[in-house]
Amino acid sequence: MANILNVFNKISLLRERYYQTSTGKEALIKLVTEAEVAEQVYNSNAIENSTLTLEETEKILLQINLDRYITEREIFEAKNLARVVSYIDKKAKEQELNLEVILSLHQMLISNIRDDVAGRFRKDNEYVRVGSHIAPAPKEVVERLQKMLAEYNASSHENIIKRIARLHLTFEYIYPFINGNGRIGRVINNYLLIREGFVPINVKFIDRKMYYEAFVEFDGKGTTKIMEKIVGKALTNSYYKRLAYLEGKKIITLADYAKSNKLSHSNLINKANRQTIEAFLERNVWKIGLNFT
Repeated sequence: MANILNVFNKISLLRERYYQTSTGKEALIKLVTEAEVAEQVYNSNAIENSTLTLEETEKILLQINLDRYITEREIFEAKNLARVVSYIDKKAKEQELNLEVILSLHQMLISNIRDDVAGRFRKDNEYVRVGSHIAPAPKEVVERLQKMLAEYNASSHENIIKRIARLHLTFEYIYPFINGNGRIGRVINNYLLIREGFVPINVKFIDRKMYYEAFVEFDGKGTTKIMEKIVGKALTNSYYKRLAYLEGKKIITLADYAKSNKLSHSNLINKANRQTIEAFLERNVWKIGLNFT
């Protein structure tokens, strides 16, 4: 993708287009949002090494029996995260993000998984290491989180991509919980995006390698360029998807589009990955919305 300012300018135009086309289409927006919950849950859990496929995640959320044995933990991880994802869509519009909200989201996420640590930050001698990174001491967690939120709120003049990228990396650097940090961190991203009038994003499992590289970059250099690229791509992708539905376009796979127009599918995939065409990932398949002729 182009530099982050160009991406932000593109997103600003997409955001304006979204508002223009969304008037009176609340029911359709709700349907798109609800249909996306399983994908949000699948991708976020997969990044944390869940073995569930997207199809299995959907079956769990629909309370359909699976064809193989799934641990009780993975079932609760799917159901709990789905509950949190759905909850913040409304909650973010009502209340500013603070430590109390973060704790309540964590309580919902970890309930029936680790009730001994659900809804509380690390304390006493609960030190943690993630790879080569040793997280700050438990006694520093609250102060660091308060500073993180204060800096985010004080940077309202900056573009949203930079702000979300920096906050997310800072949150994961602090690693405030014993369990559930990655999932809560990605939920917080969307809480803030929704609150500020943007659409939620879905960090895809297929981008996990780059996602972890962003943490290495931040830990080693204190810079956020890789995470900015991830957030910018995810936000653009989310707008492309919603606009395709809201503008009543005919949605087809990129493979079918390539075939019908005698174009190179791999070339189109490259353009989709760079977000230079209005293609979006849905159910792990690249699709594009076309105007009816």
